[in-house]
Amino acid sequence: MTATVSYDRSAFALLQDQLCERWGAMAVPTAGGLSTTIVVVASDSLYLPSRFAPLVPAYEERYLFMLLLLARSRQTRIVYVTSSPMPPRLVDYFFGLIPGHDHDELRKRLTVIALSDSSFRPLTQKILERPRVIARLRSLLGPAPQGLLVPFITSELEAQLALELGIPVYGPDPSLAHLGTKTGSRKVFAAAGIDIAAGVEGLRGVDDLREALAEIAQRTQTERVIVKIDDGVSGMGNAVMRLPGDGELDVEELTQLLELEDRSQSKDSFMERFDATGGVVEEFLTGSTVCSPSVQLRISPRGEVAVLSTHDQILGGPLGQTYLGCSFPAGKEYSRDLIEPSLAVGRQLASQGVVGPSSIDYVSTQRDDGTWRSCAVEINLRNSGTTHPALTLQALTDAPFNAETGELVSRGRAKHYLATDHLEHPRFASLTPDDLLDVIAENGLGWDDETHTGIAFHLASAIAVGGQVGLTAIGDSDRMAQRLYDSAKGVLITATAN
Repeated sequence: MTATVSYDRSAFALLQDQLCERWGAMAVPTAGGLSTTIVVVASDSLYLPSRFAPLVPAYEERYLFMLLLLARSRQTRIVYVTSSPMPPRLVDYFFGLIPGHDHDELRKRLTVIALSDSSFRPLTQKILERPRVIARLRSLLGPAPQGLLVPFITSELEAQLALELGIPVYGPDPSLAHLGTKTGSRKVFAAAGIDIAAGVEGLRGVDDLREALAEIAQRTQTERVIVKIDDGVSGMGNAVMRLPGDGELDVEELTQLLELEDRSQSKDSFMERFDATGGVVEEFLTGSTVCSPSVQLRISPRGEVAVLSTHDQILGGPLGQTYLGCSFPAGKEYSRDLIEPSLAVGRQLASQGVVGPSSIDYVSTQRDDGTWRSCAVEINLRNSGTTHPALTLQALTDAPFNAETGELVSRGRAKHYLATDHLEHPRFASLTPDDLLDVIAENGLGWDDETHTGIAFHLASAIAVGGQVGLTAIGDSDRMAQRLYDSAKGVLITATAN
């Protein structure tokens, strides 16, 4: 599921100059000001295994939290584009999270466009193939466009769509995408002078892999390494292998040592992608406790770097490499120590022209003496699975994250949440999105605007096709967030018992 187009880089750079005046539109909460139309195109314009095909249209709904911006500023209009029609009640559900507002007035400032095309291709590509859709988007922006394109990721497709519409993108120039690859991440970390795992980047093919394994064996005492494909997403391009020792292994023997995170992929096809796109090898970090925190950044057109949040990632899958969800905030034992390294990475990215959202993933390990070491392992030069929960919380509470304290305080209490795109059960597929919304309403699984606690659901359309739904359970403590999460799961299991 990848596609590229040729875009005019000079024209795109001129268009991006408009970001300075539109930047306030993406501040959450929004503080009025310039009238702006936000065009949301949450297109998965990157490599995904074919098994994700049924769920991709539902994943385009993850940014419906942006509807909450309509209540923050009467100067904002939103155009939300999807591949498949969304259940009509979804808009009502999100407006219901913000009581005290005229929902009819909010609806007047929202336009939803569905292409009725569920093919396994990037949404942005589908838009570019439809001149009348582009013409409609232009008409919604007006003769002197004061808009902003908000994508999931900025690929060549999104750059071309921005040029077609005449509005800048909330994201970096696609020519900088290499900075967010596994190889590019290690180079940025090195330039920023922060701690990284022992490894070798810029590899292609078995010969490079063999040499890298020998180098890591000489530099470390590790017994295992992680092999990562440069453009892998959510851990699905990762493999773990034991160091082969001193013996010289041929291609087949070396390939057989790989343990793949994505078991739908063959080892041969993994190595073909490793050869074609490149990759890295890193030591497998261990400790008495191992955590996987991440830090979310926003880089302004003026080069200002802000920390939006810290999270602990929840990982699963055969080898514990697959992203399943996150908890906020990250553990206090190490989260404060992640801020300065992350700002250093952000400044390095800004110096190379990066703007918009990004995140940095770490592996934090506890030593025998109780101290912690945090190694940066990856840059996501895009929105990520931790973006929509963080911005949902900020939009619901009108409260910013305080990087100095590591907290987001609302109604006098520090907020905590547990979020996932993977609340799953085999029986959940018996529910339609309307059934899900009924269950939510009937069981009070909502948001309490008085206490700023409760649950915000997303990915409603995934429940019928994949037996899964997403949610962000927000409480005044980790324990409360866990209780809300467990309660929601229990209610859905009970609702599908018959």
